[in-house]
Amino acid sequence: MTKSRVIRFPQLRDCTICPRECHTDRNVDLTGFCGSGAEFHIGSICVHKGEEPVLSGTRGMCNVFFTRCNMHCIYCQNAQISRNRGSILGREMSLSEIVVQIEEIMEGGISIVGFVSPSHVIPQMQAIIQAIRGDGLNPTFVMNTNAYDKVETIASLADMIDVYLPDLKYMDADLAARYSATPDYPSVATAAIAKMYRQKGAQIELDNEGRIRSGLIVRHLVLPGQIENSKACLRFIAEELSPEIYLSVMSQYHPTEAVRNHPLLGRTLRPEEYEEVLDEMDRLSLDNGWIQEMDSNAEYVPDFSNPNPFEDA
Repeated sequence: MTKSRVIRFPQLRDCTICPRECHTDRNVDLTGFCGSGAEFHIGSICVHKGEEPVLSGTRGMCNVFFTRCNMHCIYCQNAQISRNRGSILGREMSLSEIVVQIEEIMEGGISIVGFVSPSHVIPQMQAIIQAIRGDGLNPTFVMNTNAYDKVETIASLADMIDVYLPDLKYMDADLAARYSATPDYPSVATAAIAKMYRQKGAQIELDNEGRIRSGLIVRHLVLPGQIENSKACLRFIAEELSPEIYLSVMSQYHPTEAVRNHPLLGRTLRPEEYEEVLDEMDRLSLDNGWIQEMDSNAEYVPDFSNPNPFEDA
């Protein structure tokens, strides 16, 4: 006899939360692309000090890592918790358990709460935000997303999310299909990020300690051998949105075991590749934001079997 699950989110009965629009009843099965149910399944809730300076500050931020994903990046650094099929690390938690853990971290002086990979669990993320606000707390809420999000979803979050932190991974549809099983990624992600930009604008708002309170930061991870894709991502931001947008252009790509033998993804980024991308940033007058040192590829590899996956990262 199949054990029925408690229906927490009616909108997951016929799931169209993300652009996949699988129409799966997530209250009773796990057959959607993400392989997720209707519960709160968490990979980690931890203090993370390795984000951009306006996010981490000196104390770090509280990151809530959801499990599974609505994409399938073959090189994913978080594969321990993000795989869509098979066993993963993480555990099912109640809403109250999650809120208690977040609020305990906030008691240490941390005022920013980030949600990592929430695109397939938007109702769960909203419930957590509402519960924390219901306790009279008002941290800065950050949506750290792969940008494979529906425009309608971003519109619905206007009064809930203070800071959008999307990746812009690809402007090459073939590359998106081969590397992440998302051939429509360029059109979907650019529309979602454009909506974020219309909500927040190009400027970021900081508190008196230099930590972000509101705004948009677009991330881009430079992949080995895919420099033209990176340049195209930068051109979209500068030419279709604004050259004033804050960017985080990352050199931290590190090959996982899954791509160890891949002809391009099996190696780290070469200095001359990163420099070529930075030259394009200069040409486009994209002056706001952050870049990384070339040795960063050894610094940001998490281990989700640890209570804090980043304590040695």
